[in-house]
Amino acid sequence: MILPMYIFGQPVLRKVAEEVEEGTPKLKELIQNMFETLRKSEGVGLAAPQVGLSMRLFIVDLDCLSEDHPEYKGYLKTFINPEIVEESEEEVSYEEGCLSVPGIHENVKRPKRVLVNYLDEDFKEHEEWFDDFPARVIQHENDHLDGKMFIDHLGPLRKQMLKSKLVAMTKNKFSASYKCKPNK
Repeated sequence: MILPMYIFGQPVLRKVAEEVEEGTPKLKELIQNMFETLRKSEGVGLAAPQVGLSMRLFIVDLDCLSEDHPEYKGYLKTFINPEIVEESEEEVSYEEGCLSVPGIHENVKRPKRVLVNYLDEDFKEHEEWFDDFPARVIQHENDHLDGKMFIDHLGPLRKQMLKSKLVAMTKNKFSASYKCKPNK
Protein backbone atom coordinates (compact mmCIF):
# COMPACT_ATOMS: atom_id res chain seq x y z
CA MET A 1 0.00 0.00 0.00
CA ILE A 2 1.30 3.45 -0.94
CA LEU A 3 1.51 5.69 2.12
CA PRO A 4 1.14 9.49 1.92
CA MET A 5 4.32 11.53 2.32
CA TYR A 6 4.38 14.07 5.12
CA ILE A 7 5.72 17.40 3.87
CA PHE A 8 7.76 20.12 5.58
CA GLY A 9 5.58 21.79 8.20
CA GLN A 10 4.10 18.58 9.61
CA PRO A 11 4.96 18.36 13.36
CA VAL A 12 5.92 14.65 13.19
CA LEU A 13 8.94 15.61 11.07
CA ARG A 14 10.37 17.67 13.95
CA LYS A 15 9.83 15.18 16.77
CA VAL A 16 12.44 12.78 18.14
CA ALA A 17 11.04 9.39 17.13
CA GLU A 18 10.26 6.61 19.63
CA GLU A 19 12.21 3.33 19.87
CA VAL A 20 10.59 0.39 18.07
CA GLU A 21 9.77 -2.56 20.32
CA GLU A 22 10.17 -6.14 19.18
CA GLY A 23 6.72 -7.54 18.51
CA THR A 24 5.32 -4.20 17.28
CA PRO A 25 2.09 -5.16 15.47
CA LYS A 26 2.19 -5.15 11.67
CA LEU A 27 5.82 -3.96 11.59
CA LYS A 28 6.79 -6.13 8.60
CA GLU A 29 3.70 -4.93 6.73
CA LEU A 30 4.68 -1.33 7.47
CA ILE A 31 8.22 -1.96 6.19
CA GLN A 32 6.84 -3.54 3.01
CA ASN A 33 4.50 -0.53 2.53
CA MET A 34 7.42 1.84 3.07
CA PHE A 35 9.47 0.08 0.35
CA GLU A 36 6.48 0.24 -2.01
CA THR A 37 5.98 3.95 -1.20
CA LEU A 38 9.68 4.67 -1.72
CA ARG A 39 9.73 2.95 -5.12
CA LYS A 40 6.61 4.83 -6.24
CA SER A 41 8.11 8.18 -5.18
CA GLU A 42 11.48 7.34 -6.81
CA GLY A 43 13.56 8.02 -3.71
CA VAL A 44 16.45 6.09 -2.18
CA GLY A 45 15.59 6.35 1.52
CA LEU A 46 12.48 6.76 3.66
CA ALA A 47 12.08 7.27 7.39
CA ALA A 48 8.92 6.41 9.35
CA PRO A 49 8.30 10.06 10.36
CA GLN A 50 8.02 10.89 6.65
CA VAL A 51 4.91 8.69 6.52
CA GLY A 52 3.56 10.14 9.77
CA LEU A 53 4.90 7.59 12.26
CA SER A 54 7.14 8.63 15.14
CA MET A 55 9.19 5.42 15.06
CA ARG A 56 12.97 4.90 14.91
CA LEU A 57 12.81 3.09 11.58
CA PHE A 58 14.04 3.84 8.10
CA ILE A 59 14.69 1.96 4.88
CA VAL A 60 17.24 2.33 2.09
CA ASP A 61 16.71 1.09 -1.47
CA LEU A 62 19.63 1.75 -3.82
CA ASP A 63 18.58 -0.94 -6.31
CA CYS A 64 17.03 1.77 -8.51
CA LEU A 65 20.58 3.04 -9.17
CA SER A 66 21.97 -0.39 -10.13
CA GLU A 67 21.88 0.22 -13.88
CA ASP A 68 24.63 2.84 -13.48
CA HIS A 69 26.04 1.39 -10.24
CA PRO A 70 25.98 -2.44 -10.38
CA GLU A 71 27.26 -2.62 -6.78
CA TYR A 72 23.78 -1.45 -5.63
CA LYS A 73 21.91 -4.36 -7.27
CA GLY A 74 19.53 -5.74 -4.64
CA TYR A 75 20.64 -3.12 -2.08
CA LEU A 76 17.58 -3.04 0.20
CA LYS A 77 18.12 -2.44 3.92
CA THR A 78 15.92 -1.87 6.93
CA PHE A 79 17.26 0.01 9.95
CA ILE A 80 15.39 -0.28 13.25
CA ASN A 81 16.57 1.75 16.26
CA PRO A 82 19.78 2.75 14.44
CA GLU A 83 22.62 4.52 16.15
CA ILE A 84 25.59 6.09 14.39
CA VAL A 85 28.43 5.11 16.73
CA GLU A 86 31.38 6.49 14.80
CA GLU A 87 31.98 8.89 11.90
CA SER A 88 35.02 9.52 9.73
CA GLU A 89 36.74 12.86 10.08
CA GLU A 90 36.73 13.20 6.30
CA GLU A 91 33.62 14.97 5.06
CA VAL A 92 32.16 15.17 1.58
CA SER A 93 29.76 17.73 0.12
CA TYR A 94 27.01 16.37 -2.15
CA GLU A 95 23.63 17.56 -3.38
CA GLU A 96 20.71 16.19 -1.38
CA GLY A 97 16.97 16.34 -1.78
CA CYS A 98 14.17 14.97 0.36
CA LEU A 99 10.73 13.54 -0.39
CA SER A 100 9.39 15.67 2.50
CA VAL A 101 10.89 18.84 0.98
CA PRO A 102 9.90 18.51 -2.69
CA GLY A 103 11.64 20.66 -5.26
CA ILE A 104 14.58 21.71 -3.08
CA HIS A 105 18.09 20.33 -3.59
CA GLU A 106 21.14 21.67 -1.78
CA ASN A 107 24.75 20.67 -1.13
CA VAL A 108 25.24 19.20 2.33
CA LYS A 109 28.55 18.28 3.95
CA ARG A 110 28.52 14.97 5.83
CA PRO A 111 31.07 12.41 7.07
CA LYS A 112 32.21 10.12 4.24
CA ARG A 113 32.02 7.00 6.39
CA VAL A 114 29.85 5.92 9.37
CA LEU A 115 29.66 2.95 11.72
CA VAL A 116 26.03 2.09 12.43
CA ASN A 117 24.54 -0.21 15.05
CA TYR A 118 21.00 -1.25 14.05
CA LEU A 119 18.41 -4.01 14.04
CA ASP A 120 17.08 -5.47 10.80
CA GLU A 121 13.41 -6.38 10.14
CA ASP A 122 13.92 -9.65 12.08
CA PHE A 123 15.40 -7.74 15.05
CA LYS A 124 18.82 -9.21 14.37
CA GLU A 125 21.53 -6.82 15.55
CA HIS A 126 24.17 -5.50 13.13
CA GLU A 127 27.16 -3.21 13.46
CA GLU A 128 28.40 -2.19 10.05
CA TRP A 129 30.53 0.46 8.32
CA PHE A 130 28.95 2.31 5.42
CA ASP A 131 30.89 4.48 2.96
CA ASP A 132 30.20 7.16 0.38
CA PHE A 133 26.62 7.32 -0.99
CA PRO A 134 25.09 4.67 1.32
CA ALA A 135 26.65 6.50 4.30
CA ARG A 136 25.06 9.76 3.11
CA VAL A 137 21.61 8.22 2.68
CA ILE A 138 21.82 6.60 6.12
CA GLN A 139 22.84 9.87 7.78
CA HIS A 140 20.05 11.75 5.98
CA GLU A 141 17.40 9.23 7.05
CA ASN A 142 18.80 8.92 10.58
CA ASP A 143 18.44 12.71 10.92
CA HIS A 144 14.68 12.29 10.38
CA LEU A 145 14.53 10.07 13.48
CA ASP A 146 15.96 12.94 15.53
CA GLY A 147 13.54 15.54 14.12
CA LYS A 148 16.15 17.01 11.76
CA MET A 149 16.05 17.60 8.03
CA PHE A 150 18.79 18.16 5.46
CA ILE A 151 17.94 21.85 5.27
CA ASP A 152 19.05 22.17 8.92
CA HIS A 153 22.62 21.54 7.71
CA LEU A 154 22.57 24.64 5.50
CA GLY A 155 24.13 27.97 6.39
CA PRO A 156 21.97 30.94 7.45
CA LEU A 157 22.15 32.62 4.03
CA ARG A 158 20.96 29.49 2.16
CA LYS A 159 18.17 28.98 4.70
CA GLN A 160 17.05 32.59 4.23
CA MET A 161 17.05 32.14 0.45
CA LEU A 162 14.80 29.07 0.79
CA LYS A 163 12.45 30.56 3.37
CA SER A 164 9.66 31.55 0.94
CA LYS A 165 9.63 28.06 -0.65
CA LEU A 166 9.48 26.41 2.79
CA VAL A 167 6.68 28.70 3.96
CA ALA A 168 4.79 27.87 0.75
CA MET A 169 5.11 24.15 1.56
CA THR A 170 3.47 24.69 4.94
CA LYS A 171 0.55 26.20 2.99
CA ASN A 172 0.42 23.20 0.61
CA LYS A 173 1.84 25.21 -2.29
CA PHE A 174 4.29 22.76 -3.83
CA SER A 175 4.40 20.17 -6.56
CA ALA A 176 5.16 16.48 -6.05
CA SER A 177 4.62 13.46 -8.30
CA TYR A 178 3.68 11.26 -5.31
CA LYS A 179 0.86 11.08 -2.78
CA CYS A 180 1.24 13.68 0.01
CA LYS A 181 -0.50 14.38 3.30
CA PRO A 182 -1.66 18.02 3.27
CA ASN A 183 -0.50 20.39 6.01
CA LYS A 184 -3.32 21.62 8.24
